[in-house]
Amino acid sequence: MPHTLLAFHAHPDDEALLTAGTMARAAAEGHRVILVVATDGNEGLASSSFAADGRLGERRLDEVRESARALGVARLEHLGYADSGLGPETRPDPPGQTRFIRADLDEAAGLLADIMLEESVDVLLTYDANGGYGHRDHVKVHQVGARAAELARTPRVLHATVPRDTICRALAVVGKVYRFPAAFDPTTFERAFSPRADITHRVNVRRYASAKRASMRAHASQASADGGADRTLAAFLRIPRPLYDVVFAHEWFVDPARPSGAPLAHDVFAGLA
Repeated sequence: MPHTLLAFHAHPDDEALLTAGTMARAAAEGHRVILVVATDGNEGLASSSFAADGRLGERRLDEVRESARALGVARLEHLGYADSGLGPETRPDPPGQTRFIRADLDEAAGLLADIMLEESVDVLLTYDANGGYGHRDHVKVHQVGARAAELARTPRVLHATVPRDTICRALAVVGKVYRFPAAFDPTTFERAFSPRADITHRVNVRRYASAKRASMRAHASQASADGGADRTLAAFLRIPRPLYDVVFAHEWFVDPARPSGAPLAHDVFAGLA
């Protein structure tokens, strides 16, 4: 029976990193897939060739449209909020927009819930209370998503994540052959995302690696930087294809409502009516 999946993300390109394989798999299996981004991503890091004219947000919305096409997304929506940025202080709101971190919770949740009710969403993909790695807009996505799911009475809410111990082991190996930028602190991942014991869903998306890679490639601005600085997305896209398929063969989720000790699930729709 076809279901409807909605992936709710903070910025264009977030979908490529955490949920693209699951979205592509759901679409290929005949389910309806919807992508909602809260912000335009205008405060994201990018080279001056993308950002110098102040139109980075417009370009990133174009990029997420291309990503959505690669993943088989049936509907794409931008809630209309402005990116809150990564700096220690949130900048003033741009003309005609509200930075997402300052959005009224019930108002933002109402916008998302309206889409969820209209589409009869069965599964909502969102973030945990820490926003995965703590970005203020990701934390807000968790808050807005949780409230919207209450309003829409969504049957299942899953927090997109990565096994924390897997990341730490990978960084330790990479650190032996690659010098991380001075501003990069690998120890921050010791507190990010989820311990393996908390993960409830491990979804095999290896057959959809081409779609996930195309989704990443669509976000060209986020693989760019001035001065030759390395970007995470660019590094991922440099991984040779056979190895890429292995590295990104799975995506992980936590169902906060799933009973403790329940067996690991491999399908985000498993058990739904």
